[in-house]
Amino acid sequence: MSDYRQLEVWQKAHAVTMEIYGLTKGFPIEERFGLVTQMRRAAVSVGANLAEGRGRRGDPEFGRFIKIALGSTYELEYELLVAAGAGFISRDRYDRLHRELNRIGKMLWSLLEKVNARGAANA
Repeated sequence: MSDYRQLEVWQKAHAVTMEIYGLTKGFPIEERFGLVTQMRRAAVSVGANLAEGRGRRGDPEFGRFIKIALGSTYELEYELLVAAGAGFISRDRYDRLHRELNRIGKMLWSLLEKVNARGAANA
């Protein structure tokens, strides 16, 4: 499993990233350098950290990048809450994306546990 694109969690994170890019196109212009930028960076960070971590040597390095991806998932979850509260996205869309981010978060935790267990077995 050396190709990060084979990771199901990366595929889901990438799909959310593409949705965030489309979603934020409709945000008010004054949010271009605020919430739009923050949401896009957090979304990209999830998949990018999985890709970078997969390209590093060893499980401890990969585990560190999975943790960063988890943090970005939680950041994006909050930014979606702000966007919904400000009326930039519907409650239904927020709920769906929130569920998907929760799914991604659970998958990241599971992957982290697997990577940590594999690293402990090799120690």
